[in-house]
Amino acid sequence: MMRFWPFVVFVVLAVFLYIGLGLNPHEVPSPLINKPAPAFILPQLQDTSKQFSSQDMKGKVWLLNVWASWCVSCREEHPVLMALASKNIVPIYGLDYKDKNEDGKAWLRNGGDPYTLVITDADGRVGIDYGVYGVPETYVIDKQGVIRYKQIGAVTHESLQKKILPMIAELQAK
Repeated sequence: MMRFWPFVVFVVLAVFLYIGLGLNPHEVPSPLINKPAPAFILPQLQDTSKQFSSQDMKGKVWLLNVWASWCVSCREEHPVLMALASKNIVPIYGLDYKDKNEDGKAWLRNGGDPYTLVITDADGRVGIDYGVYGVPETYVIDKQGVIRYKQIGAVTHESLQKKILPMIAELQAK
């Protein structure tokens, strides 16, 4: 009987590996969904003497997009955010994550600025509070300050049309 244990352990590990390989890494469930968004007060990117607080958004549906100038995927999603911003459907707030202010400003100057406002999280503490796995990530936050959706990875035209915009319309109607 003892000689079969290695085989049993191998089969169990193989099953877990098979299941794990079938999962989509962009669909990692967030424990923050349907919970109040972590509160923060952070300096604004364009004028660090001014601050922005998550409390400033109470009563509004908004997006929090976590990005950085060094992020390759952020460059891919940037045109999607620019197109969304031009439609004035929802305010998009940027969280420049673990970045230098000069680099973030230059990135927006060169690529365009889709954000209503950008705040800077140089040490990444707010990102940790929000459970950021890596940039980019985007959060849909409702009028009560509750996180309703988390997009891991770049926002695409498809994710915008199928998930984010329908959710925003529903939340704005409430």
